[in-house]
Amino acid sequence: MPMFSHARFLPRTLWADAICCAAAGSVQLAFSQPLAVSTGLPQALLLGTGCFLLAWACVAGWGACRMPRSRGLVALAVFGNFGWALACGVVLYSGALEPAPAGWAWVLGQAAIGVALGDLQCAGLWRSRASLAGSMTAP
Repeated sequence: MPMFSHARFLPRTLWADAICCAAAGSVQLAFSQPLAVSTGLPQALLLGTGCFLLAWACVAGWGACRMPRSRGLVALAVFGNFGWALACGVVLYSGALEPAPAGWAWVLGQAAIGVALGDLQCAGLWRSRASLAGSMTAP
């Protein structure tokens, strides 16, 4: 059985999403002032996105517990993760902010994780739909 088609794959991607978001959000909230100084990112941006990340971590964890009924949530996570990565690129390349090298690393790290999780979730959805369609047409 291919890895992406395994019944536990999609819940695990949501758990990974929840853990990554909880970790980044907690760091941004707990250390917003020193993180703002070292990254050159506005403290308000770190606090706001930290709150959002913690909220999404709760939603993703809840969805992971409800699999397979929450496939729509996985689809939302795919768009959300790719959207997060796009927003990270806009923050860095728009010229609106001038982050320090540590800020570039922090934001690019979040973008890379978003792309990786979105890609895994998309592949899992694609494979699980294909295997579901194949099982429905088999005699």
